[in-house]
Formats: sequence, structure tokens, C-alpha cells
Amino acid sequence: MSNWLDQLERELDQRLSAFLHNNPVQEALFREQHQLDRARALQRQRQQLQAEAEEQRRQLLSLAEEVRAWTQRTQRARQANQPDLAQRAEQHLANLMEQGRNLWTDLADLGRRFEEVDDQLTDLKRRQSTSRSTLDADWAQFEAEQELEQLRRQAGLS
Repeated sequence: MSNWLDQLERELDQRLSAFLHNNPVQEALFREQHQLDRARALQRQRQQLQAEAEEQRRQLLSLAEEVRAWTQRTQRARQANQPDLAQRAEQHLANLMEQGRNLWTDLADLGRRFEEVDDQLTDLKRRQSTSRSTLDADWAQFEAEQELEQLRRQAGLS
């Protein structure tokens, strides 16, 4: 079944390629639509990364408040001469600090991913503007060729 499906997919790809090769205007439109779809997907990914970063920032702020509170509790336990309680509070504080380091690492990773998506969007927009001017030029050439062909037919040259 998979072999048949793969063969059908190859056949359809070949037909599409041949059609687009024979219809450059359609090929340009197809490529432009593909670029628009890619830009939308990148924009959604960018928004998702921003939302994740905001959530991680919120978690970091909450964690910072917890660290402050447990630092004070640790100091109070030491001042009250409660070494066991102070030790457990310090261990909890160390766990919170580790969580904070992990969140910072994750946030930095999100930042790198955001930059990559942003760079891809910038590159795509640059290519779209180039593609748009090429499409306009190709379209103008197509129209000129059509008019020329019509004039030839009217003059009886074709």
C-alpha cells in the first residue's frame, strides 16, 4: 500500500512540476502562496514563543518571591537556634535556586529560538519583496507577449 501511495505522490509531484514549468505565472503564484503560508506559520511560532517567554518570566518572578521568603525563614530559624529547621529550609532554598537556574536556561533557549524565527521572518520578507518585484516584471512581460501575439494574429502573421 505504501509503495502505491509513494508512486502516486511521485507522479503527482511530477505533474505539478511539469505544469508549473509550463506556466511560469502560476509557478510564481504558487511560490508566493508558499512563502505567505510559511510567513504565517513563522508568525504563529513567534507569538507562541513570546507567550512561553512571558509565562517563564512570570514563573521567575514568583520563584524570586519564594526565594526571598525562604531566605528570611532560614535566617529566622538560625536566629531561633533551630539548626534542623534551618537546614531543611536551606535545602528547600537550594532546590528553589536550582529551579531558578533551570528557568533562566529555558528562558535563554526561548530567546535563541525567538531570534532564529525572527531571522527567518526577516529573510522571508526580504525574499517576498524581491519575489513580488520579479512577479510584477514577469506579469508585465506575459501581458506584452499576449498583446504581441494578438497583434500578429490580427496582421495575419501567425
